[in-house]
Amino acid sequence: MRLRTLAAGTVGLGLGVAAYASLVERNWYRLRRVVVPVLPPGAAPLRVLHLSDLHMTPAQTRKQRWVSSLASLEPDLVIVTGDNMASVSAVPAVLRAFSPLFEFPGAFVFGSNDYFGPVLKNPLGYLRRDRKHIEGPPLPAHDLRAGLLSAGWLELNNARGVLKAGGRAIELAGVDDPHIGRDRYVSAALEPSADLHFGVTHSPEPRVLDPMVADGLDLIFAGHTHGGQVCVPFYGALTTNCELPRRMARGLHRYGESWLHVSAGLGTHPTAPVRFACPPEASILTLVSR
Repeated sequence: MRLRTLAAGTVGLGLGVAAYASLVERNWYRLRRVVVPVLPPGAAPLRVLHLSDLHMTPAQTRKQRWVSSLASLEPDLVIVTGDNMASVSAVPAVLRAFSPLFEFPGAFVFGSNDYFGPVLKNPLGYLRRDRKHIEGPPLPAHDLRAGLLSAGWLELNNARGVLKAGGRAIELAGVDDPHIGRDRYVSAALEPSADLHFGVTHSPEPRVLDPMVADGLDLIFAGHTHGGQVCVPFYGALTTNCELPRRMARGLHRYGESWLHVSAGLGTHPTAPVRFACPPEASILTLVSR
């Protein structure tokens, strides 16, 4: 009798955790505030909104409204690190969510889920580093790119550029998604006229981060990890789905001589719609004097 009661309690707890992870936490959007001591002494603060991994579908209207509401933060710059879509029909929803943010300077790179849609897979496969990437149906990346470019945002897929934000010139160097081997980072001397130098990538693979650090970039933005998506309290992420160490699955870290900010993102893969001990997030980074 006691054993049956214990078994029933265990099953009930498991069902409760699953319900919480799939119905509550994955929709519990949060704003993470981060301070980065990266500016020269005496410099005025600069505020950067970092968005990643929306994995948007047209029906996710609450997520769209929440992202739009972030315009009230009045950031100096918006950085988007990819995996915006989870449906072939998602472009209008993504652009609608971003629309109020187009008032501010912005830059973006793409992730694999801007090029290919979701496919059904075993969620436990994420724990295997040697698993093969399976391409889903093509997504309209060209339409999303056109919408972001028409809003005046800077594309950084294997590209560099300089934009003005917060009264400063910022050089940005980015790559297309390393997770699917589309990255082509070329080391180059820093732009001497720029006040700050940022790196932007979807997946924070060390093979991309290392040359960015060697080039002297001040701050690198990445996503992809979902913060682990399912974390164990007092242990953390089970995986980063890349070669980055688990302890760096989300948040701000020193990476060599640079700062690295990894966003836990706002979405989930549609075939694994759960989050546990890792709520979806956007981040506002306030850059201050060293």
